[in-house]
Amino acid sequence: MVKEPAHTEGAQFVKELPERINELGSFIREQRSSARLSLRRLSELAGISNPYLSQIERGLRRPSAEILQQIAKALRISAETLYVQAGILDKPEGDTDLSRHIFADHHLTEDQRQAMMRIYLSFRHENDDAAGGPEPAPDPARPPGTPGPGDEAPMPGVSSDSAPVAG
Repeated sequence: MVKEPAHTEGAQFVKELPERINELGSFIREQRSSARLSLRRLSELAGISNPYLSQIERGLRRPSAEILQQIAKALRISAETLYVQAGILDKPEGDTDLSRHIFADHHLTEDQRQAMMRIYLSFRHENDDAAGGPEPAPDPARPPGTPGPGDEAPMPGVSSDSAPVAG
């Protein structure tokens, strides 16, 4: 089987780019609406001009990663979410982007969204701990074979609560 020339892949990318920019603009507009921010207010919070933000929302401009980061900060969403929408980052495989759905839900207030994220992340952390979680990285400051904080032997004359023992 003969592989198609590389320029076909580039042409496909060019076709997808305007669509992706439109989707990004729509996504930003939805996030702005759900946060109950005017176009003018979001542009002020993000530190970009009102006309430029309007062009981004209408899919007429492709913002840089730096501008996306400023918009994300103003909307109180992760920059990674906007990077995925813009095609800068690939969507994580096998993991649903629940945080995106929480922050996109216009039925919740900003405080409710933040509370939901804290609860969600605490459950994830709790389950990672219960499952053994990822192995902790070795401490580069501790030489190999030296006891770590969890496996230190008690020192003579010191109780388990680290208070000196009267002797």
